[in-house]
Amino acid sequence: MSKEIRLATVNEHNKATDLWVVINNKVYDVTKFRLEHPGGEDSLVDVAGRDATKDFIDVGHSSEAREMLKKYYIGELAAADIKQKSPISCRQVALALGAAFIGITLVYVIRRGVARN
Repeated sequence: MSKEIRLATVNEHNKATDLWVVINNKVYDVTKFRLEHPGGEDSLVDVAGRDATKDFIDVGHSSEAREMLKKYYIGELAAADIKQKSPISCRQVALALGAAFIGITLVYVIRRGVARN
């Protein structure tokens, strides 16, 4: 079983000499990797002690980079600290229904116009 690590603990490891990050709810100690990082040490220090998932994905890391992460894995982010996806809002439902209504109306109008010709 993996060790659960609280986000508050990760936050404490926010220096170049003690550098932890969270990527996809997994915690990594990348302190020893910082000088080898192709993007430079600063790019890791900028995300030290926090969830770096978005930054990691935005850069578009290769499958080799994702494989390298395994070497620095130290545990899972505690369940209590995992951000839950927000449920669908009423606004999103209203927009979807509105779009469906417009689509159905357009199909009806087009078919009716074709039938008259």
